[in-house]
Amino acid sequence: MTEHAVLGPLPPIALNPEQVEFVAVAFEGPDPYAQAGGLGVRMTGLVRALASRGFRVHFFFIGDPALPGVETEGSLTLYRWGQWISRYHLEGVYAAEYEKKADLDQSLPAFIVEQIAKPARQAGRRVAILTEEWQTAETAIRISDLLHHAGLRNSAAILWNANHRMGLGQIDFSRLGYVATITTVSRFMRQLLGQHGVNAVVIPNGIDSDWFHEPARAEVERLRRLFSRPLLVKVGRFDPDKRWITAVEAVAVLKARGFRPTLVLRGGMEPHGAEVFGRARSLGLTVVELTMPGTPSREEVLSQLEALGPDADVVHLRTFLPKDMLRLLYRAADAVLVQSGFEPFGLVGLEVMASGGIAITGGTGEDYARAFRNGLIADDDDPRRLADLVACAMSSKELRRDLVREGRRTARTYHWDRILDELLAQISLAFSRQGGQ
Repeated sequence: MTEHAVLGPLPPIALNPEQVEFVAVAFEGPDPYAQAGGLGVRMTGLVRALASRGFRVHFFFIGDPALPGVETEGSLTLYRWGQWISRYHLEGVYAAEYEKKADLDQSLPAFIVEQIAKPARQAGRRVAILTEEWQTAETAIRISDLLHHAGLRNSAAILWNANHRMGLGQIDFSRLGYVATITTVSRFMRQLLGQHGVNAVVIPNGIDSDWFHEPARAEVERLRRLFSRPLLVKVGRFDPDKRWITAVEAVAVLKARGFRPTLVLRGGMEPHGAEVFGRARSLGLTVVELTMPGTPSREEVLSQLEALGPDADVVHLRTFLPKDMLRLLYRAADAVLVQSGFEPFGLVGLEVMASGGIAITGGTGEDYARAFRNGLIADDDDPRRLADLVACAMSSKELRRDLVREGRRTARTYHWDRILDELLAQISLAFSRQGGQ
């Protein structure tokens, strides 16, 4: 006799905290150790938005080995998985990636079934399981198998989401598509998944309320006074897809045209960074570094920037930047360069818009971007065109005002509260399709 028969039928599907709880699984999470790109930001915003609606949320990620293995914040529980591996690989979340993935595949499915799905079922609740990126695809399949064996499969819905093309070739989509609803973050990514025979559902990324907090005007002016203009900002991994080389070449073009640009950037630990700074120096640009250990405050970062002086063409911030410092940079900049050649969604561009800045995006996964309405678009790697767009952003106060106004309006439509409504509707459909009613 199955467990369903013992416990009796579940009530009709209702996605409320009394009847559904959530499990989220991803490599990246809220710890600085666990953030290497947009996935950590996405997952942190998503699970906290769900918790703010009262749902029980269990979030499993490859967390900082020095922090507690399990930590509770209201109805959100953080599980820092694989810490026994991470202790030997302190570089970050993707160090020893395959060892961490193997551990996730082997140890996590049984834990979720025994410690979360079974107690939830006994309490009359369903479980919605959200898995992210190629590293969790096999985990999702194994969770489904164990749920089926335990007689719990119809009381759980599994979604697997693609945020990037990385690792897609390593996924058995015939198996994954059988056990999970496959989603992705943009129409561009949906087309890429179509090349693997997958018909994915598009659910965009969201942003949280913090990005809409206006920086103090005095601090914006204080930051602008530190640098010659135009002030440009670029934040992201040192990945060739992010067109870092184009950005530094555009700085050189602007200098040749008589401007005095400053590019303030924060990259990652990727080796492409050496190529970027090598190219900058070969163009005659001066590069200075600001290194700060730990997690400095906004005021500490500002004070160190003031001590640097105004003469550098490129300022490399080798430090953690708190969200309020990022908001300040985005708002103070004449333009924020997020002009990737390949961008699954473009979360930073939305954060710039919400902060009241002007984003120059690429033209791939940024479904929200509208040229000369809510931002500017550089859809090639020509540094002269990028320099033209920067000059355009500086040319008219009226244009800047309109771009900022429409950008903030666009960003509000991607607030997590709105995106959650789409996600919950898709989860409800997933329960219905598998006969969970």
